[in-house]
Parts: sequence; C-alpha cells; structure tokens
Amino acid sequence: MKLYIVGFGAGGIDGMTLAAKKAIEDCGLITGYTVYTELIRKEFPNKEYYSTAMRQEKERVEYALSEAQKRNVALVCSGDCSVYAMAGLAYELWERHPNTEIIPVAGVTAALSGGAVLGAPLTNDFAVISLSDLLTPREKIEKRLECAAMADMCVALYNPASKKKTDHLKWACEIMLRYKSPDTVCGYVRNIGRDGEESCVLTLAELADTQVDMFTTVFIGCAETKVICGKMVTPRGYRLE
Repeated sequence: MKLYIVGFGAGGIDGMTLAAKKAIEDCGLITGYTVYTELIRKEFPNKEYYSTAMRQEKERVEYALSEAQKRNVALVCSGDCSVYAMAGLAYELWERHPNTEIIPVAGVTAALSGGAVLGAPLTNDFAVISLSDLLTPREKIEKRLECAAMADMCVALYNPASKKKTDHLKWACEIMLRYKSPDTVCGYVRNIGRDGEESCVLTLAELADTQVDMFTTVFIGCAETKVICGKMVTPRGYRLE
C-alpha cells in the first residue's frame, strides 16, 4: 500500500496540482492537521478523515504510516509537502513501517503562491526562513536572518507570528534593518488562496510595526526590489534597451 505525502497548495482546488488531486482521489483515508483536513474536506467530502492538532505531528504521521499498511492513505500538507511539512518526518519514521511505500507529491509553497499575489518579489536569489522557534533555536534563526540580510537577499518569512508570540516579525525586521534600508520594499499576504485573502506592499520600516498572524507570509525585498504599478518586483537584471 502507499502513503502519499500531499502538498495541496494554498487550500483551494484552484491551487492544487493535478498530481495532488489524483493522489487524494486514490486514497480512502485523508490525514493531516485539523485546519488542513477541513480545507480538503470541502473538495473531497466522501473520504474518511483523521486529524490532530498542532504539535501532534509525530502521532499523526505514525497513524498515517500504520494505516498505509492496509490501504492507500494521503497525509496532506498546506503548500509543499517538504517545506516545513511532513515528508521529512515520514521518512524519519519510515523504518518502523517498512512495508509502506512513501510517495511525496509536491505542491505550491506560500513563497511562490504569495509572491504571485504581490507581483514578482522573488525573481532573483532568495531565502525562505521560518520565524517559529518551536523546533529551531532563536539564536539560529537570528543568524540566518542576519546572513540573508548581509547578503542582500530577498527573504520570504514563514510563521511570522503565533497566538502567544506576536513580536517575531518586529524582531526579524530589526535584524534586517541593521543591513537594509528602512525604505526597502516589502509585502505580505494573508490567507493565500483562501477566503479573506489580503495583501499589502509597504516599506521595511512600516513592516516592523505591522501586526500579522500565523496565516500570513511576509516578503522582504533586496536593494533592487521596487514597486511597479503597485506590485512588488525584484528585477532579474535583463537589459531593457
């Protein structure tokens, strides 16, 4: 039997790849974080579902691997299955369930789908950094932010806030401001591809005082990033003459 680790994109059927849709259709059981299974349930109402809350990832993956020894199972992840998602953990636990075949199914991660909403912020080199310190020490996150800022890379920030920690983004912007101009073009997108989607293009100085939530993806530009017709654009460097 098979365990599909499915990245389903932003949450709606429009952002899901054909491969993701086919994999889910091939499974009798859909497992995942509760918020994500509820998004999927709207499109696949006749499937069996098993979900767990935040911080119960190991239990969720163990259950999916166990069930996949009897039938095809889809373990769903928002965005891509390998970007801050479950594919890595599934492989780590795989040796306990050797009769299960794991098949990762890539999806469109928020850096790409959110970037498309804002314009073209990631046309040149960029970094993706999560501000969540649940699994990564804060000191390591700070070093990564600092190095990206020193290199003048565009940066996509995941998990810029949580219910308990609302100061992560301000802290990250303060690190960026050590090396980047306060006028650096930035942007954010909330609820990418879902009801209530909203976006904004603003400066790094303004971003530092902006309140966001865990469903927001933040983009910090480089020195070349500019605003063109209200869109956030990082030129690749093509000659326009």
